[in-house]
Parts: sequence; structure tokens; C-alpha cells
Amino acid sequence: MPEIGIGLIGTGFMGKCHAMAFQNAASVFNTALRPRLTVVADIDEAAVSNFAGQFGFGRWTTDWTDLINDPHVDIVAITTPNFLHKEMALAAIAAGKHVYCEKPLALTSEDAHEMTQAAERAGVKTMVGYNYLKNPATALAREIIASGEIGDVVHFRGIHNEDYMADPAVPHSWRCTRDLGGTGALGDIGSHIISIALYLAGDIRAVNAQMQTVIEARPDPASPGAALPVENDDQTHAMVTFESGAMGTVECSRIAQGRKMHLAYEVTGTKGSIVFDQEQMNELHLFTAADQHRLGGFRRILIGPDHPHYGAFCPAPGHSLGFNDQKVIEVKCLLDGINGDETALYPGFRAGYEIEKIIDAMIRSDAEQAWVQV
Repeated sequence: MPEIGIGLIGTGFMGKCHAMAFQNAASVFNTALRPRLTVVADIDEAAVSNFAGQFGFGRWTTDWTDLINDPHVDIVAITTPNFLHKEMALAAIAAGKHVYCEKPLALTSEDAHEMTQAAERAGVKTMVGYNYLKNPATALAREIIASGEIGDVVHFRGIHNEDYMADPAVPHSWRCTRDLGGTGALGDIGSHIISIALYLAGDIRAVNAQMQTVIEARPDPASPGAALPVENDDQTHAMVTFESGAMGTVECSRIAQGRKMHLAYEVTGTKGSIVFDQEQMNELHLFTAADQHRLGGFRRILIGPDHPHYGAFCPAPGHSLGFNDQKVIEVKCLLDGINGDETALYPGFRAGYEIEKIIDAMIRSDAEQAWVQV
């Protein structure tokens, strides 16, 4: 099995998720390419040296440009804060590397467009880390919609609510600033539910959004007793219109008390509906008009080996996949794409750019208090 060299930038939550996925993808799926953990980079020397030993990277560095220029690195995986994505991705593309970048792709649609054009001109393969698209339940939902089982989609309702910043005592960080984080809840988690809206219901034509900062200042971690202003949104709500004519709503919050991973959607069609919640990520609920008199409600579908990719992990239904398994599927798709299956490379930078266009339209809509075309 040919090997492909991995350079990973960042050793935080998502860095660890990427490292585990690269370790496991070839063994779970018997991919044509086997990832080789070549170099890991982070500015924290102690953290990166420990991380390299934990996962078996060939070497570590505190200079990400050293990683990109390593001739043994074929894929650059970027798991750094949002404001670093553009510079790192463009450098990797210029070096002829494939790029696997965490979401959001960039701080603005203009930056995302520049990154997309650079990648397409260079002919390198790209992937953006919208890993909830890789849940077998959502893959099944897409199959059901495409088959016409629920008829024509007329409405999409999407939610991504969490409470990781619900406590006003959570310190100020780069996530609270426009120049480093971009938007707040909208870019950080709202982009996930936008990606699913596009995946299941098609392109979005226009938006009417409202953004709100509820906790307007947070403790300054460098100065006890002082506070710094929060520059971006704690919650965003938007009405959307799809190119198909379907209506919808999208909302997100980082201050939704009690919500840990409430990424949920409901797709309503002319012949039925689908309901899903990531907090019960191994279940999909389906209603069709044919069920009306037999069941009177939704059927609970338990995800199992008959559904896309689940069977590679476990031959028995009801045993459940987890968050990190979605990332393994995502890496499998990246490897397949680099090996020649272009259809596996979704979402790439082009799709990430489309999501950033929608986010920018929502920002303009909030500022203008009006419907905005995407």
C-alpha cells in the first residue's frame, strides 16, 4: 500500500482528532493510500514534542513553514485558529501540497475565494473539515431525499446550539474578536448547519439574518478584574430561501444553556419528513405519507451496517459510532480523492467558499436589516 506523508499543524482538540483519523483511516477502510505521520507543528514546544511521541510522528517542529517545506509531506492538515488558515493554506498550495483545512475555511468570502482559486490553479486536492456531513445518518438522509421518498423539499429547519460560552465568566479569547475569529457563533458552529443545509436542500439564494451579542464583555485573562469587549455574535438566526424555491431557517448559539452538541435538522418534503439530532447521532427519524394511517408518526431508523460507511467500523447495528469516527470517514474521503475519486472530495475549498459567501450575506443582512442575495 503506497504511503502518503502527513504534516499536521496544531495539537489542540482538532489536531488530536485529525491525528487519530489519519492513524485509523487505512486500517478501518483499507484505503489505497496509507497515511504516514511525518511532521507535526505547534508553537508550544512542550506540547508538540509530547504530541509527536504520543502519535508516532517522525519529527516535530515549532515552525509551521518548516513543515510545509518538508519534501516528505504530501498533505498539510491545518487545525489552527481561524485567522491562520489563509496564510498556511496558501503557503502549502504554493509548495504543491494537498490541503486539509478545518472550518471555517477563512474569515471572509474574499479570502476563501483567493484560497480556492490558488488550489484550483495549482491542481492540488482540498478538503474542509465539515465532519458532520460524514455522519452515516446524514448520508442516509441525503439518499432518502435524492430518491424522492419524501417528495420535493419545501422546508429546511437547521439548528446548531451549544453552551461552551454560556457562562459570562468564560475568559475572552481570539474567538471573541473579529480580526482573529471573524464571526462568533455563526462562523464557529453556524457554518456546520449551513453546510448541512446545502448538502440536503441545495443552494441558498437569499438570506435575512439577525445577529446578537448577549454577553458584551468577558474577563481579560491577562489582567485580573478587567474585561474586554466581545466583538462578534453569541447567536444568529436567519431565514433562508433555496434556489429550488424551498424555505428555511438556520440558527446557531454558543450560549444555549444545556445544549452540548445540538446540531439538528428537519427536512420537510411534499411526501414526508426527516428529523435528526447529533446528540443522538446514530438515529434518523423518517415519516412518509404512506405511514400516515399505519403509524401516525415518525419511524426511528437505527443506523447500522446497511448504511454508508458504518459497516467498516462495526458489523452489528445498535453499537453506535462517535464523533471521531466521522473524522475517520472524512480522512477516508480525502485519501480516496487524492487517489483519483474526485467525487469523494466534498466539501473541498470550492464548497467551503460557498459557505463563506452565505455567512458574508448574513452579516450584510444583519447590518442592513433586509433580505440579501447570496
